[in-house]
Formats: sequence, structure tokens, C-alpha cells
Amino acid sequence: MDFVQAINTINSLLLEKQPLYFNSSWIKDNSPDCYRFIHKNIRTHTGAIDWDKVTYALEWKFQRLWSPGSQIKSKKKYRDGKEVRLILRRSRKMLYVFVAPQNLEDRRARDIISISLVRLVQKGNLSAEKKLMELVGFTVNEWIYSYYFLNRWQGYKDELNAQIKGCIRRYRYTGSFLHYVFRTLEYAGRGLGPFYMYSLDKPIAHDATKTFSESVVADPETGRAKMYDSNDYVDFLDIPVS
Repeated sequence: MDFVQAINTINSLLLEKQPLYFNSSWIKDNSPDCYRFIHKNIRTHTGAIDWDKVTYALEWKFQRLWSPGSQIKSKKKYRDGKEVRLILRRSRKMLYVFVAPQNLEDRRARDIISISLVRLVQKGNLSAEKKLMELVGFTVNEWIYSYYFLNRWQGYKDELNAQIKGCIRRYRYTGSFLHYVFRTLEYAGRGLGPFYMYSLDKPIAHDATKTFSESVVADPETGRAKMYDSNDYVDFLDIPVS
């Protein structure tokens, strides 16, 4: 038996038996040969059975039925760059997929790499978290530039990082991790307002038809910038007006 045969067998069994969900025990009970092959040959770089590789190769309609059972519990935090290097060693020339994936194959490679790092983070590896945040950050920055409904995340760096870390912590389903991040940012970003940082284009709170740039004048006594209100001058920026 090889990997393709094992996957085809599991697909056929799932189609025939139509379980509401399945896991490693279900595979062991319904196809001992497939389980033995996977147990012996399909391993992660750290030696664990790579169920992510197995379920990712199944037909999409069956991937969603995967239910590992026990939740991944919080583990003691540690730093181990060697584990990260083991994952990235074979994929180092493919890391461009986080910046500019060219096709479906690149996006699949991006998911495989990211999911492997996610599992290390869930084990408690802080080195993996640092690397994953860096790689996913490249992808997210490109999304923010490319998709208008994600533009609102500009200027919310801390909140953005918190959302990504939340995705890493919660991720259980073995489909596309990046798709999960994308949808999370899309939904979570709906409540964000446009971000203005010292911008004269920001609307005035009491008069949305005007911006700060239309109301800023020089204080005749101090030469400092002031914003003219209908009632009085109020401090705006403590900088000289040339």
C-alpha cells in the first residue's frame, strides 16, 4: 500500500458508510491496513502521526468531518528553533508562497507549511509562533493591500496580531489555515472604523461634512496650530505653523 491507495480507500469508506464524523479510531476500526500504513509511514518532522497530511489529501467534503476528539490542551511554553528548522528545511525555497503565490499548488504548499507550524505553536513552541506570525504577516499585508474590505485593518496592528494568534490557538479543522485567517479578519474587521493617525482628513465629530484640514488655523498670539470651532478656538496640534 502507498499513500494514494490509502487515501482512496478512506475516501471510498467515507462515501460508503457516511459517518457524521470520523477520526483516527474510525480509520483503525474500518480499515486496519490503512491505519497501519499511516502509523508507520506518515509522520511529521517531529515524529508524530501527520493526520493533517492525511485529511488534507481527502476529498473536500470529507475533510470537514474530521474530528480528532480530544482538544489540544495548553502546553508549557518553550523555545526550540530546531523544530522550526526541521519543518522549513525542505520548504525554504517555497517560502515565497507567503508573499506571492502563483497558483493552486503554491497555495496548497502555503497551507501545508503554515499548518505544520500551527501544530508546533499549539504544543507551546514560541519559536514557531514567531516564525509563523512573520510568514502569515506577509500574506495578511498583501490581503490588506488587495481587498478593500480588509483595508480597515490598517493602523490596527495590535488588534490584527491578536486575531491571528487567536486563529492559531483555535485552529482544529485541517482545511486551509490561511482561509480560516482570511474569513476571521473579514468578519472581525466589520466593526472597525477607518483609522486616522494625526490625519487632517479625519472628519470632525460634530460635523461629518467637514474635515480637520478645513478648520485648522494659526493662533495669532502663539503661532501654534488651532482648530476653529463654531464657538471658539481649541487646541489641535502643538506645532508651529510656518
